[in-house]
Amino acid sequence: MKAEKARIDDISQIHKLVNYFADKGEMLPRALSELYENMRDFFVVRHGEQLVACAALHVFWSDLAEIRAVSVVEEMQDQGAGALLIQACLEEARSMGIETIFCLTYMPDFFEQFGFRQVDKMELPRKIWGECLRCPKFPDCDEVALIYELGSSR
Repeated sequence: MKAEKARIDDISQIHKLVNYFADKGEMLPRALSELYENMRDFFVVRHGEQLVACAALHVFWSDLAEIRAVSVVEEMQDQGAGALLIQACLEEARSMGIETIFCLTYMPDFFEQFGFRQVDKMELPRKIWGECLRCPKFPDCDEVALIYELGSSR
């Protein structure tokens, strides 16, 4: 298995995968149009020809990005696909010179194994809150905020 950039024909599968977990209340739903608009953010993992996992690195500013929409089909969980995706996102952030990566999640333990640390949501920059206004859980967000500091890589 390896993480690779998503292709246009992956988007419908990413949509199904992400919204499967959103329907279970484990992550936020994503509209198909949003996924197409942000296709270049996505990495995927395949098992043979089947897309089994996805994650996105969404850039907010010159020094800030979010890892979002991390999803792994249930039968492939705990087999390293999620780790491959997180590592790919962190490496891409590093190569772009982005210093801080954050995530909002219901699975903080997963991210903490990569060096993310929990922070109060109010510590996150205000520029991220624009997307929160579209969230069905706003303003009662129950996700955990975590940050990963790459430091200055420029």
